[in-house]
Amino acid sequence: MSPILKSSTTPVANKNSSEPTLKVIPLGGLHEIGKNTCVFEINDEILLLDAGLAFPTDGMHGINIVLPDMTYLRENQHKIKGMIVTHGHEDHIGGIPYHLKQFDIPVIYGPRLAMALLQGKLEEAGVADRTKIKTVAPRDIVRIGQSFFVEFIRNTHSIADSFTVALHTPVGVVIHTGDFKFDHTPVDGEAYDYAKLAEHGEKGVLCLISDSTNSEIPGFTPSERSVFPNLDRFISQAKGRVMVTTFSSSVHRINMTIELAMKYNRKVCVVGRSMLNVIAHARNLGYINCPDDVFEPLQSANHLPDDKVLVLTTGSQGETLAAMTRIANGQHRQVRIRKGDTIIFSANPIPGNTIAVVNTIDKLMMQGANVIYGRDKGIHVSGHGCQEDQKLMLSLTRPKYFIPVHGEHRMLIKHSQTAQSMGIPAENMVIIDNGDIVELTENSIGKNGKVPSGVQLVDNAGIVHDQAQVMEERKQLAGDGVVTVAVAIGMDGKMMVKPQVNLRGVVTGVEQSLVAALIQKTIENTLIDRWGRFARTFESGQVDVDWTGLQIELEAALQRLVRRELQSRPLLVLMMQSPEDAGANQNNAVPVGRRKQRSTAKVGS
Repeated sequence: MSPILKSSTTPVANKNSSEPTLKVIPLGGLHEIGKNTCVFEINDEILLLDAGLAFPTDGMHGINIVLPDMTYLRENQHKIKGMIVTHGHEDHIGGIPYHLKQFDIPVIYGPRLAMALLQGKLEEAGVADRTKIKTVAPRDIVRIGQSFFVEFIRNTHSIADSFTVALHTPVGVVIHTGDFKFDHTPVDGEAYDYAKLAEHGEKGVLCLISDSTNSEIPGFTPSERSVFPNLDRFISQAKGRVMVTTFSSSVHRINMTIELAMKYNRKVCVVGRSMLNVIAHARNLGYINCPDDVFEPLQSANHLPDDKVLVLTTGSQGETLAAMTRIANGQHRQVRIRKGDTIIFSANPIPGNTIAVVNTIDKLMMQGANVIYGRDKGIHVSGHGCQEDQKLMLSLTRPKYFIPVHGEHRMLIKHSQTAQSMGIPAENMVIIDNGDIVELTENSIGKNGKVPSGVQLVDNAGIVHDQAQVMEERKQLAGDGVVTVAVAIGMDGKMMVKPQVNLRGVVTGVEQSLVAALIQKTIENTLIDRWGRFARTFESGQVDVDWTGLQIELEAALQRLVRRELQSRPLLVLMMQSPEDAGANQNNAVPVGRRKQRSTAKVGS
């Protein structure tokens, strides 16, 4: 792998083919918010851009995070030459440790803060040896494989050290904005590199791939700095403790909050593992500058006057295990709400999290806290550009072709309409979904085929599931409960003992004993009517029983019974035991040719 090149170096495209084709394949981030992952492929070489995660919906029971389906990359891992990371948000780097357990990535380039956060994740997951981490600075150019030169362009976002990238490829320059807005007064003084964008626009940009998150909102996104006076006002007015909850990766917001704590002589207590981790890395890299003594452990802070304490915590999205959620539920070991506490939610709910956030706020208020929240309070601004930001990006880069990404379908449509208003013809842009293959040449753009694009689900044990059946069963358990039936059947086709029946989570208007009696009667009738279809007796006295077929027949009969009597669709698990399983040999009959028997079954879908 070549070392980082200086910004003055001009990449030379490989023109071995008269009409090379660049494939752009998003695996996540389209028609959704989160798990942003994109594949660029040309000349049998693959370059990955970001690999994020998303959080589960309410119906994903027992799931912690959601990842894109990596089937395409597993099958083509020999083509992977490297990865570039635009910034350190979880929806852009959170999936990398899981993917490295499935395939190697030779090298990952990215900004200092993102790489510091990623290194810790890889070490914790035990996959740090599956790749090489390399940091880059603004305007650095790196060569990846033989086909890609990647130029990193400073942008402004809601996390420090964020990049737009210009991909120099054999078909031309493709600019991927990453997540961005145009912040003219950035908290860290690192302004967007307008000059470099304009330079590429002057030379010619083949295609712009751009963030669509706020494409429905008119105007410019306000500067991150605009939050400061509002935070200042609420913190200065607070009489008791102040608790501020925000995204742990919002380094600029955290930095401003610490600055205000120092202004009002409050000690800062940090609660939440991810918040502690980000602050430590941001201080080491110089993105947060403050003396050590501004921080105070929670145990010590409990002995300070309330008006001398500021708590920085995770949980702005109502996440089940986050610190603020546990505080609201009275489950945090060290923090209890006191009457007079001021709690500031310096974040807007991500789509899908609104109910969880509202419930958390209600619980905090019930305990006497003064909760500051809502868009009208001016305590949060987005890190994504609105319509005027998007127009400015289009004006600076002047692309020939355009692909809106990072957003739900309506956002992609609105962004494409904005691009058309800026003079890009409709035939020069495509609206795509995860898995779509976009083929891009010097003179054309279009969709051509699709790769696997589902999801992989990670549960509390860290196990990746991609089976739809697992989630369907969990939904069924949550909605209607489970009925388990254990029955032992002899070689004469009769029940050896009374079946054991258990109902869990099943709402029924009849007694369980009545349900058990009906189940027993159904099994008896089915054996009487159907036993001859599944058992054959030879002249020698040996008996051959198709136990699998019999179990399927019993399951179907019990399924009909449960639906009819309970008026619901619980998960039905039938555990059938044969004489061989029980170690018995009824009537001296010997089972011959016994087929594989299922120990459990799922019925009632």
